[in-house]
Amino acid sequence: MGTLFFTGYPGFLGSELLPRLLRRTKDANAVCLVQPKFANLARERAKALGDRVRIIEGDITSPIDVAPDDVTEIWHLAAIYDLSVKRDLGMRVNVGGTRNMLDFAQRCPELRHFHYISTCYVSGSLPGVFREDDLERGQSFNNFYEETKYLAEVEVRKSAVAWTIYRPAVIVGDSMTGATQKFDGPYFVMQWLERQPRIAILPVVGRPSRYTFMANAIEYVSGLPHIVRKCYQLADPAPLTVDETINVIARATDRRVIRVPLTKALAKFSIEHVPGVFRLLRIPSPAVDYFVHPTTYDTTNADVALSGSGIFVPRLADYAANLVAFARAHPEIGSAAMA
Repeated sequence: MGTLFFTGYPGFLGSELLPRLLRRTKDANAVCLVQPKFANLARERAKALGDRVRIIEGDITSPIDVAPDDVTEIWHLAAIYDLSVKRDLGMRVNVGGTRNMLDFAQRCPELRHFHYISTCYVSGSLPGVFREDDLERGQSFNNFYEETKYLAEVEVRKSAVAWTIYRPAVIVGDSMTGATQKFDGPYFVMQWLERQPRIAILPVVGRPSRYTFMANAIEYVSGLPHIVRKCYQLADPAPLTVDETINVIARATDRRVIRVPLTKALAKFSIEHVPGVFRLLRIPSPAVDYFVHPTTYDTTNADVALSGSGIFVPRLADYAANLVAFARAHPEIGSAAMA
C-alpha cells in the first residue's frame, strides 16, 4: 500500500483532485500537509474520504518533517496564487516551498512520481507561441506570481526526481455547477457587470487575448505511462479573444455592454492612483495585463495525451451562466488567495 503525499488541500483544485486519485488507486492512502489555520476545514472536507486521508499540520516553507518510507507519489499543488503577491512572500512560498518538497522527495525511498502544478504564465509576457518544453526564454514577467512560479519550475526541472509538470491556464469554477473557492480572472468582469444596470459600461484594454478545463485532465494524464519529465499545458487550444469573452459574459449576466477603450498604462494608473476607481471596479491592476497578453500556448503534449479520452476543454459560452449563478448565490466568497 502506497501513500500519496499532498499539498494544496483543501484548495479548490486539491479538493477536486484528491478524491479522484483515491478512487483510481484503491489501495492507496493520502497524507495532506495543511497549514494550521486551514486544518479544520481540511478535516471537515476529508470526512467523506474516511480513514484513507490523514491531515497533518505543517507548512511547505519549513523542511518537511514527515516519515517518508511509504510515500510513492507526491502531489505538490500548494502555492500562493495572487497576482499582487510581494516578491519575498512569493519566493518563500512558491520557490522555497518547492525546494523543500523536492528535498523531501529525495528522501522518499519508494517514490515513483513527483507531480507539480505550475502555470502557463511562467511564460511571462513573452510574445508568440510558448511550447510545453519551453521555460527559460529570457522572458520578462508581469508580476512576482509569474516570476516565482517560473523559478519554482526551474527547480523541479533540474531535480533528479521523476517529475511531471502540469501547467493550467485560467482556472475557473466547476463547469457544471459553477462552484469555486475564489473569484478572480473572468469573475472580476462578471461581478463588475452585475453591479450595473442592464446597459453596462466596461473599460476595455487592448484587443484579443485568451481563456480556459482541469481536474479531469490532470487525473487522466497522471495515470498514463511514459509521462515522466514531460510538461502538459492545460489550456484552450482555440481560445476566445477578449472581445468574444466579453460578449459571452455579457450574455450570461444579461447585460448590454458599452465598451470604453483605454490604454493598459492608463487603466493600471487609474486603478492604482485615482481615488475611488479600485473601490468602484474591484479589479486589481495586475489583472489588466492579461487583457493584452501576447502569448499563445501550444498544447501538443496535452492534446496527444487526452486523445480518445473524451476529456476536452469546455467552451466558456456553454457554462458561463453556471459561473454567474454560483457567484450570485455566494457573495461571501472573495478573491483572496489561501496563504
